[in-house]
Amino acid sequence: MKLANFICFDAVIPRLKATGRDEAILELVTSLHDAGKLGGATPSEITEAVIKRENEASTGIGKGVAVPHTKHGSIKDVIATIGCSEQDIDFSSLDKQPTYSIILLLSPSDNADRHLQAMETIFKNLQKDDFRRFIRQARTLEDIKETITDADAEE
Repeated sequence: MKLANFICFDAVIPRLKATGRDEAILELVTSLHDAGKLGGATPSEITEAVIKRENEASTGIGKGVAVPHTKHGSIKDVIATIGCSEQDIDFSSLDKQPTYSIILLLSPSDNADRHLQAMETIFKNLQKDDFRRFIRQARTLEDIKETITDADAEE
């Protein structure tokens, strides 16, 4: 699976306004809503589900990255977006470091395989220092698209 198969570029936010975890999640969910990707769910319903999942165990994986995610009945296919912040956001990361890059993943409740495939693709790329660095340094949608295109070309 390629990143471009499920990242909604219309919802990418190269410069998040949010300064807190929950606000960043809401900003990204709202962006997916504005792009028409939430099915019949409201941004508050999806945000609540993502935060509930986040409260169970942090998705701040370290090295400046968080991957908040949830499965929801209104989501029809795996969809993700990316948000970048110039200021640190506290996701209670495993390495105790702030988060600057957020990849929000939403999946249908009834398709665990697609969810796992998307998570595997995300994590495979996040293991690469260059990928993390380029996402963090991205300042425009074009920068992020180029990083995703380059990562997919390597597969």
